Amino acid sequence: MMTRDQELSELAKELRTIAAYGLNFAHNEFDEERFQAVLSISARMEALALGEDAQELMERFDVNGFALSAMPSVEAVVLNENKILLVRRKDDGLWCLPGGITDPGETLAESVIRELQEETGLVGRVRQLLGIYDSRLWHSEKRIHFYHFLFLVEAADFTPRPGDDAFDAGYFAEDNLPPMSPGHHLRAPFVFRQLRGEEPLPYFDKPSDD
Repeated sequence: MMTRDQELSELAKELRTIAAYGLNFAHNEFDEERFQAVLSISARMEALALGEDAQELMERFDVNGFALSAMPSVEAVVLNENKILLVRRKDDGLWCLPGGITDPGETLAESVIRELQEETGLVGRVRQLLGIYDSRLWHSEKRIHFYHFLFLVEAADFTPRPGDDAFDAGYFAEDNLPPMSPGHHLRAPFVFRQLRGEEPLPYFDKPSDD
């Protein structure tokens, strides 16, 4: 059984997650102010639980513009006749690899299968981990610091049916990629090079001093 302080800390983490999502997708300064207030409340709660200074925690929560410690997300790489499956997002009108944030209680492989089905209607099987990509280094332009886990997925069929978050879905050759969301514009071409053996499998970002 959790202690009172442990329960308070868990509630603070939930609020911090809500704040991070809100700040990442905020459309105006008023939304940003509200979610900054939620972030501040989470810092105060965490400070009470840990016996630390709330302002120091607040600064730690918002280091370099990232309002949360790193979170996992997944992306599916589905190939059809040397073309890659992409979806066109409704929020920015740009194209990206199918994927999203993992849900609690899921393995990463379960998350990528779920996201693929939700966004494209395709049922698939995970075949290989292609790599782990740091959102900061791959220019995803998100307020949340993500680790993107990319998986090669074998689909049971190749006819996508876009879900609620997508305008469209289709397959694109390496030399004919559409306008892509930040981060995806780098990862998609990189995946083609990986599959040709020109880049390491699986890939990971090396330490800065390596």
